[in-house]
Amino acid sequence: MSTRYFFASLTRISNLPDTPFTLERLPRKQWATGDYVVGEVSAPHRGLSSIELGNGRMIEVTENDHIVGAFGQRCATLEAVGDWRAIGDDLQMEALTSAGLFGKLTSKSAFLPALLPLVYRGHVLVNGQKVAMRDFVPLLPERPFTLPVVLIVGTSMSAGKTSSARIIVRLLKEAGLKVIGAKLTGAGRYRDILSVRDAGADWIFDFVDAGLPSTVCPEDEYRTALRHLLTRMMEVGADVVVAEAGASPLEPYNGATAIAEIETNVRCTVLCASDPYGVVGVSTAFRRQPDLVAGAAANTEAGIQLVEKLSGIQALDLLDKRSLPQLRAMLKETLGF
Repeated sequence: MSTRYFFASLTRISNLPDTPFTLERLPRKQWATGDYVVGEVSAPHRGLSSIELGNGRMIEVTENDHIVGAFGQRCATLEAVGDWRAIGDDLQMEALTSAGLFGKLTSKSAFLPALLPLVYRGHVLVNGQKVAMRDFVPLLPERPFTLPVVLIVGTSMSAGKTSSARIIVRLLKEAGLKVIGAKLTGAGRYRDILSVRDAGADWIFDFVDAGLPSTVCPEDEYRTALRHLLTRMMEVGADVVVAEAGASPLEPYNGATAIAEIETNVRCTVLCASDPYGVVGVSTAFRRQPDLVAGAAANTEAGIQLVEKLSGIQALDLLDKRSLPQLRAMLKETLGF
């Protein structure tokens, strides 16, 4: 029986699906974040068993299937934590995200199903040389970033940021603007930013386009990647960027660095909160007050009232169509369209 290979969505910036390659188990001293590697599904599995392909489609994989992904780190407060550097001599690892972010699981929420178990089978070599995500990032002269930004941040993951981004994109498109949807920080996964394109964004970008499997990396490495990403955004002729910073600004995803880089361009900040008390926590710890609170904390009248009582910040349930005139007016005022 021939081996089945699946190319996870972290390979979407590469030409690997159409390029002959070989596998080689490299010594650990040659391993690095973003290296393209192959993991074999190592055991029958009853947990998470889907892999996200380069087009965003999910596909079920089974024992002995080979997945092409990349080494990286994940530090999800509500789900899973892992790192390729924690892989032991047995070469066992997990798919830390369905996008093919590979590393050894070190901590997991009891509410999250078991992650897909893999064994490292080797690095991807093309013409005898190992390949990494950064090898497929075009070299561009850096350009000043001047586009206005609607920034969406959260108190944690799964706080409603992507849903809010989709709604804001729709309103901006209704106003006749050319819109970029961007995810500046987080752990590699394609379907979130694809859903922003489905909402009407003319272009979408994320940190994977800049060669990062996740933004858990040294600050200077992230800043270089972000500036590349901002340069690419400047080239397409957009009017506005709706930018999501994954997780929260205080988690180790370089959210604070991202916000500092674009701070002078931010015209409106939406904080998506999982609960009203988180609004106060993030605003106090990060020393920034958003223009609007949305997400789970604002899903009911009681939540909205508590947010406004605790923080003095306006809150809206963006899933309620009755809120859209207020949101539209806020965007018009802050962006000047």
